[in-house]
Order: sequence, then structure tokens, then C-alpha cells
Amino acid sequence: MRRRFRTTGAILVGALLCSAFAARECAAASTDDIIARGKALTIAGDCASCHTADPAKPFAGGKRIDTPFGAVFSANLTPDRDTGIGGWSDDDFLRALRMGVSPSGTHYYPAFPYPSFTKLIRDDILAIRAYLATLPPVSNKAPPPQLRWPLNYRALMRAWNALFFTPGIIQPDQSKPAQWNRGRYLVEALGHCGACHTPKNAFGADRRDQALGGGMVQGMFAPRLDGAERSGLKSWSAADIVEYLQSGRNGHSHAGPLMSEVVVNSTSKMGDADVRAIAAYLKSLPPGAPEPAVTPPAPAQMSNGERIYRGACVACHELDGSGAPRIYPPLPGNANLQSANPASTLRIILDGAQTLTTPRAPNAGSMPAYPKLSDQDVADVATYIRNSWGNAAPAVTADEVAKHGRRNEGANGKVAPHRSSPENTNFGISHL
Repeated sequence: MRRRFRTTGAILVGALLCSAFAARECAAASTDDIIARGKALTIAGDCASCHTADPAKPFAGGKRIDTPFGAVFSANLTPDRDTGIGGWSDDDFLRALRMGVSPSGTHYYPAFPYPSFTKLIRDDILAIRAYLATLPPVSNKAPPPQLRWPLNYRALMRAWNALFFTPGIIQPDQSKPAQWNRGRYLVEALGHCGACHTPKNAFGADRRDQALGGGMVQGMFAPRLDGAERSGLKSWSAADIVEYLQSGRNGHSHAGPLMSEVVVNSTSKMGDADVRAIAAYLKSLPPGAPEPAVTPPAPAQMSNGERIYRGACVACHELDGSGAPRIYPPLPGNANLQSANPASTLRIILDGAQTLTTPRAPNAGSMPAYPKLSDQDVADVATYIRNSWGNAAPAVTADEVAKHGRRNEGANGKVAPHRSSPENTNFGISHL
């Protein structure tokens, strides 16, 4: 009998130990899965672009973000307890992303896109937190905001939120397929695409009736993402959008200086299913506001523009504007080129451009800058390419060149040319 009891006891002890080890392994696997999901969500949200000032210190914050109201500096997202989020609770992190309120109770400025992040589900927010907790802690205290009076008083954000902020997660549309709902979640919530691609009102809030209708960002124009015929995505297929997000280029266009950062840090690293979901959602969007009626430009302006184009542009873009797709973007039917706002076209002519290289598209291309062209010559060649080969867009004036692309006050107070920058000028910021 004793031998039997001993054998039975050994079996019970062994079973308990095995159960304990199995439970521990399951818990570890579950934690690893949450962290992996949090990393994927952090990439899809492009957190690194705004929260990394020094590439050697990822997510340590301190990056200057210029807005029409002054400058703010991104927060430290590493688990440093003094200057980062190491001392935060889960509820603190949820409140920050959902409500735009810090653990101390102060309100964030919407340069931190909590108006989009409020739509995230709880499990995704906590997965992001779990991933950030695995980063090396870095001590880096961000400088205080440099906003104009009276916006330097955070208490005013209570009024801003009351007027323009609607908290709450996205509710799935049961009449739509799962891929569409996933794409909507990525575009409207996690990817906060509207922060750049939706126009803003005088207070820096989204014009909700013009969602994804295009907006100004650091002196350039983030184009429409709706189904507008000339300046939107009507001519792009879902496969075109996927290729663009994964490689930074396709047969229609190349990513500009600001969007290149999004592709490098975010969309090129996302899973195929998520990128395809974004494409499916964007292709479902109908045209928003009507595109402006276009009056044919003056013959003299088109003639001078053609003269400049033939002398400076045909070597890469060809006489018919066909270019070399995925190396030198084609000009006929180019949606960016036909945007109502010519700012991006003007900046590229004056500043030049460098093709983004990614593992999917490693070959490089570049366009030289043409800062010596007069304002009128820049206006004329821009008008020519915006209204040739079937394109149609409002004519550009010399005054617009001076306003959007030509001049900026330098540190010495003298007029100096603009230069491209990855920073965003909208009060609510981000990418796509």
C-alpha cells in the first residue's frame, strides 16, 4: 500500500510540475505574441518618425515639429522612469492615447494625433505599450513647446477639445467585408492619415466635411486620397496603391520628401494583408469636393513653359512626359501634378527631388533643383506640365511661386530658398 501511495503521489507531483511549466510557457508565448503585435502596430502608426530625433536613440523623442502656431517637441516613449513612460500605468497610457491627457492631468496639443488614436481598441493600445516597454530606456527630456501666445496655455485645449474632438473607438461596419473594416481602422485610426491629407481650419482642426481631401504639410501639399478623377486616386488600382506604399513608387508617381519618411519607417515594413486592406479602403472612397473648373492657360504662358520644359526636362521626362516609370515619374495623368494647390510641384522644381530606395525598389533616381529660374519661369513651366498631355489644373502665377515655393526668411533675416524637411507644419500631424 505504501509503495502504491508513493507512486500515486509522485505522479501527482509530476503532473502539477508539468502543468506549472506548461502554464509558464503559455504565458511567455502569450506575452511574446502581444509584444510582436505591439511592434507591428507601432510600425503601422509610424511612431518612430515623430518620436525619434536621434537615430541612435529611437523613440527617445525631442524631435521638433513645426506647426502654423509655433513648435512642439515629441515625447520620449522609452521606458525611462524620469523622462519617458516607464512610470506610467496602463490607464495612464490609455488616457493619453484616447483622451490626449497626460498622467499629471495636462492636455496634449493635437500635434500628438490623439483625435485619431482615440479610435483604437484597448487591446491594441496595451499591445503598443507592451512593445514600448521592451525598448532600452533613454534619459531625454523634451524641450517645452514654443507656441505663440495664447496657445502656450494648455488650458485652452479644453475649449479646443470641446469644439473639435470626438472621443470613441471606430465601430465596424457590418455591411462591409473584414478587409475594408481593417483598412478603415488603419487609415482613420492607427495610421492617422487624415492628419496630413485632410485640410485644416483656422484652429488646426480637421475639416471633417473634406476628409482625406488633401492638406498643406511643411510647405508642400499632401494630395487627395479620395476618388477624385484628376487629383485623387481614381486612376490608381488597388495594386498601384500597394506598390506605392511598399516601395515608395509605382507607375504613376513617386513618394515626395515627406511621404518617403512614412514609407521607410512604416508602410514598407507593414504586413502585406494590412497594406492591401489600406488599398481596398482607399479605393472605396468616392470623390469628395468637386475639383475646380480649369480655364485653359494663356497661350504665351504655355509657350514659355514648353520652351523651358524642352530645355531642362526632356532628358528625363521625354517630350511626351512619359518619363521612365519607377525611375522618373510620368507626367500625363499625374494626380499630384494636377492638385488644385501647386505647392508640391513648385517645391520639387525649386528644390529638386531624390527617389526613395527600398528593398523592393533599390534603383535610385534624382531630379536637380532649379533655383535660378525666375518666379515667372517656374510658374510657366509648372503651368505647362499641369496642362499638357491631357492634364488639367489651374494656371500658376509668379506670386504663388513666391508664396509656396520660392522664399522663406532665413536666420539672418534675408530671403532664402526653402528646403525640404521631414517635419510637418500641420497642427495635427502625420503621414501617408
